Amino acid sequence: MELLPHLAHQALFGALAAAGFGVLFNFGLRALPWCAAAGALALAVRTLGQDMAWSLEGATFAAAMVTSCAVSFLHRRLGPACNAVALAGCIPMVPGAFLGQALLGLFALTVPNAPEPSALLTDAAISMIRVIFTLGAIGAGLAIPAQLLKNQDF
Repeated sequence: MELLPHLAHQALFGALAAAGFGVLFNFGLRALPWCAAAGALALAVRTLGQDMAWSLEGATFAAAMVTSCAVSFLHRRLGPACNAVALAGCIPMVPGAFLGQALLGLFALTVPNAPEPSALLTDAAISMIRVIFTLGAIGAGLAIPAQLLKNQDF
């Protein structure tokens, strides 16, 4: 698969999702294009990381860091909303498929006489751990630059 069309596809849908989350979070019209740009950047960086054989969690951390740094440099234009714009840009990276697998696996354990309950529990636990680590990567990737770049004097 060629890299550029794949990257453009991910960036486009990351931009759409982030702009949608901007609407959901009641951002003003002036901030929605910035949300879309942050979403496109985040998904593009994560896609590049995964194409270089990084783990989902590592690529997500790098994408959140890059997005947070990029949005922090727009502080004068965006004002105090710059961290919220970075968050809206990173929300499309939340791994909903893994969360769904984890929950469905846990529900499958509740049926009477579940087939191979240890395998079901293991698969559900692995999916849940990936969700938790990915959310942690997003949180750390957003928080570290926001704290380090908060005071531009050092």
